[in-house]
Amino acid sequence: MACSSTTHQYDRATLIKTHHPRKRFGQNFLRDEIIIDRIITAISPNKNDHIIEIGPGLGVLTEKLLPQVHKLDVIEIDRDLIPKLKNKFKDFKNLTIHSADALTFDFKKLVNEDQKLRIVGNLPYNISSPLLFHLISQLNAIKDMCFLLQKEVVERLCASSGIKSYGRLSVMVQYFCQATNLFIVPPEAFKPKPKVNSAMVHLIPHKKIPFIAKNIKVLENVVRLAFTQRRKTLQNALKKIILTESLSKIDIDPKKRPEQITIEQYVKISNFLVDHPIFSS
Repeated sequence: MACSSTTHQYDRATLIKTHHPRKRFGQNFLRDEIIIDRIITAISPNKNDHIIEIGPGLGVLTEKLLPQVHKLDVIEIDRDLIPKLKNKFKDFKNLTIHSADALTFDFKKLVNEDQKLRIVGNLPYNISSPLLFHLISQLNAIKDMCFLLQKEVVERLCASSGIKSYGRLSVMVQYFCQATNLFIVPPEAFKPKPKVNSAMVHLIPHKKIPFIAKNIKVLENVVRLAFTQRRKTLQNALKKIILTESLSKIDIDPKKRPEQITIEQYVKISNFLVDHPIFSS
C-alpha cells in the first residue's frame, strides 16, 4: 500500500524536526527531490529486485523504492530512527528493517532462492572505504551496487593507473567490479550540508575477472604495501617481498611509482610471488 506524496513530505518534515543528524554516524540526509529522483533513476529498480538499502536515514530513498520492488531490506545503525521508520512504512509488507551495523552485517544471509542482491544507499563518508571492502568479501551474493559517496572516493574507485587518485581502493575494487562515476551531487542536496561534493557510483561485479590472481590475499598484500609508500619507486615500496631483478624479469619497470602500475601488473607480481616464493626476501 503506497502513501501519497503529500503524506511522504509531511512525514519527512516531521522526521527532520524530530531527529538531529548525528556526527558519529556521519549523517547527511538527502532533501533535494530532483536529486532523489535522479538517484532512483540511476538505481533503476525492477519489480523482481531484492534491494538492500544501507543507511535509510529519514527514508527518502526507501519511500521511492518500496512501491517498485518485490522486497526491500534496510540496514540502519541509529536505533533512534528504527521506530520512526517502522511507523512511517507500517503499511508496506515488503519491507524489513534491520537494526545493525553494515560494517559487520552478513549480507549473504539475505539471499533467497539464489536471487542476488542489489545494494544501494547514501553512505556515510567515514565508513565508505571499509564498507566497500566488507561488501567485496561477500560479492558472490551481490548483483550490483549503487552508492552516493564523497566525490573524492568515487574518483578513486574509478581511477585508471597513472592518475593521482589511483590507489589501493581503485585496484582492489576494479579487480572485482566495473566502476562507473554517474553524476555529481552538490552539498546543497543534503541537510546538514557536507563540506565537499558527493557523487553517484555504480559497481557491477565482473562476470569473468579479467586478470585472475592465484591468491587474493597475496594480491591484497602487494597492493597494500605498494600504496603505503606510494611516493617511492616500486622497487623500494615492495623491497620486503620481491627482488628488483624479479620485477624486471616479469617486464615491470621497478623504477615506476605504484600509481603507474596497472591492475594486470599487480596481479602479475602477486602471481609471481605465489609461484616463486624463493625470490621474496
